[in-house]
Amino acid sequence: MGITKLADLIRQDAPGAISHKDISDYTGKVIALDTSIVMNQFRAATPSLSPLTGLFFRTLTFLEHDIKPVFVFDGKPPREKSAVLEKRAEAAGWKSPNRTGTASLQTRDCLQLLKLLGVPVIQAPGDAEALCAKLVRDGTVDAVASEDMDTLPFGANILIRQLNAKKDSDVIEYSLPKLLEKLKITHEEFVDLCILLGCDYCDKIAGLGPTRALSLIQKHRTIENVVLHVNRKTHPVPHFWEYKEARKIFLDAPHSVAPELTWTEPDEESLVRLLCHVKYFKEERIRHRMEKFRQTRESKREEREKEKAEGKSKQTRIEDFFRVTRKRAQPVDASSSNRKRPKTK
Repeated sequence: MGITKLADLIRQDAPGAISHKDISDYTGKVIALDTSIVMNQFRAATPSLSPLTGLFFRTLTFLEHDIKPVFVFDGKPPREKSAVLEKRAEAAGWKSPNRTGTASLQTRDCLQLLKLLGVPVIQAPGDAEALCAKLVRDGTVDAVASEDMDTLPFGANILIRQLNAKKDSDVIEYSLPKLLEKLKITHEEFVDLCILLGCDYCDKIAGLGPTRALSLIQKHRTIENVVLHVNRKTHPVPHFWEYKEARKIFLDAPHSVAPELTWTEPDEESLVRLLCHVKYFKEERIRHRMEKFRQTRESKREEREKEKAEGKSKQTRIEDFFRVTRKRAQPVDASSSNRKRPKTK
């Protein structure tokens, strides 16, 4: 669900926090992706196809644009999210939601695919969007790509929506610092606003719309003060309201150190074995896409060498892309498979 009508509120009250961009604007950027959101997009768009197909094609598109993707996977969800997970499981026709964070067979397939594509994978201790936001705040990545607006109350300075492989797609970027400035509230007050709007971790005050919720926070600054001034007949406050627990989830950063990120060349033969010999995708299609990937890289390399010679660009050559490693002094907190991957020489 994310945050109810937050995007509408931003468009109306803080349009200056929104930028409209093209996928090419993120060349050279390190982007964290909430993997579950990406997979759900593919399931909804092409329910008859495996989401592995979409993940394979989209990741190659990112790499062709010199976008350095980092895929973050959900861990064990917080207890406060149980009601939302139940509703989602029922809507999807599942017997029960995954409350343990144990990787499903499809998740394990995704992990293997991304390893073979040579991109970093990180396992979050809880919700992936919380760790994605922390990675932005720590400077480990440049932005988060997710359709869920709750990445903003988690503290992601830059949120990107609609970052996909479609040509002429309008990518929407949200700036949290600009948003707080336009709304004239602090991050803590913004979190309380998001709880009033409606989030995944607790109920909301009934009948309280975005405009009214924003004006109440701007005037009273905290949920505690809002409750004292709201008309409880028209806006009944939930019994045993766990807004403090929700606030803590948004404001407390995950206990995770910034990882070392490394990108390597895709392993075409292993990709073919997985996708074609195990998952029975058409080999011709996979080979054709890998050939297009190589040609695109070569074309971009030649284009940049020409620009460099003409003094028009100082961007990194495409062949140097896979040597990029964002180093940190702290211990690595990534999946064990990602830690063992040798760096490209």
